[in-house]
Amino acid sequence: MKPIELAQMARQVADTLAHLTTEQKNKTLTILSNLLHEKKQYLINANKKDISNAKRDGLAQNLIERLQLNEKVINEMRASIQDVVNLPDPVGEIVALWERPNGLRVGKMRIPIGVIFVIYESRPNVTVEAFSLCLKSGNYVILKGGSEAYYSNQAIFNLIKEALKGAGMPYNAAHLVETTNRSYIYELLKLDNFIDLVIPRGGEDLMRNVMDHSHIPVLKHYKGICHIFIDEWAQKELAYSICLNAKVQKPATCNAMETLLVHEAIAETFLPDMIKIFRKNKVMLKGCDKTRAIIKDIEKADEKDWHEEYLDLTLSIKIVKNLDEAIFHIRKYGSDHTDAIITENYSNAWKFLREVNSSLVLVNASTRLNDGYQLGLGAEMGISTTKVHAFGPMGLNELTVTKFIAFGDGQVRV
Repeated sequence: MKPIELAQMARQVADTLAHLTTEQKNKTLTILSNLLHEKKQYLINANKKDISNAKRDGLAQNLIERLQLNEKVINEMRASIQDVVNLPDPVGEIVALWERPNGLRVGKMRIPIGVIFVIYESRPNVTVEAFSLCLKSGNYVILKGGSEAYYSNQAIFNLIKEALKGAGMPYNAAHLVETTNRSYIYELLKLDNFIDLVIPRGGEDLMRNVMDHSHIPVLKHYKGICHIFIDEWAQKELAYSICLNAKVQKPATCNAMETLLVHEAIAETFLPDMIKIFRKNKVMLKGCDKTRAIIKDIEKADEKDWHEEYLDLTLSIKIVKNLDEAIFHIRKYGSDHTDAIITENYSNAWKFLREVNSSLVLVNASTRLNDGYQLGLGAEMGISTTKVHAFGPMGLNELTVTKFIAFGDGQVRV
């Protein structure tokens, strides 16, 4: 199918999907969840081909980890589907209603965006998450996974088609682009008459490549340069636990901590034990001059390190004079993704929340919690660091827009 034919078909089917009942959508997703369980070995076998090819081609270890489909990941996929099933259907929800002096009642109603083009790397579970979120929100989804997950994505999409058939849904209610021809993707990215939104999920190179070629609005995040600031009023044991989780639990993710900021008043008592914990967990450390004056044997952090999204067990540490300097550093080097403060000081906590404008700002909690599932959104389409339409994790509501509606009894403009 040519790109223009795919886009035209998607636009036509999107009109049908926008008016599906909640029951139809939930039935399809429930069938898909059951199929993932019944045919998990089929998925694992397909994934083994991708893992083997990735190792042969020298794919980076963090990408191979994201590529993995095992029983745990499949169960997580099923759980994300169930969360979406359990969430209220946003389509048709009236989110505001007010009355004008002339008696006209004005409101806003949620409607689907229309046709969404999702381009993603490595993680085959995105195929399930994107499909389930787009279906429940009444959108048509065009899926384009990376070539490194070709067999995994193909196997998952076969189950999606089986679920659509089992629920009596249109067989073409979603589409997986299987070609690896980049010109095909670039042609799709020009079709803004038919495709409403592009969502890339992957590294910075993918984001910029999509932006360079797209005529369609793009929801994006370039980097996840996430900070935790240890205030002078921090509870140390709490800080140790949170920082360890934010850096070590899954370092290859966009919400892992990349820079640790420490108030100078607490640095000499906090850092030695924190450094021991990091080293025990194989974290490679870089520090500013003040940090290296306390911890002698760590590598010097330079200007480029504050801009770095490591996506591995590497961490930069900087000692700052106060809360204001921490906020200044985050504004200068951050990526509007996720930032946290560890403090028992109420005023400092609220100052940080007000003045750091990242997609999620936390007090006394790990940056790893910036995730649609963790925040109660069910699955997520990704984390947007743009401030147009959606900002932060994109769940069901973020895959809709609102239109104005009005109820009158003869009002006219004078």
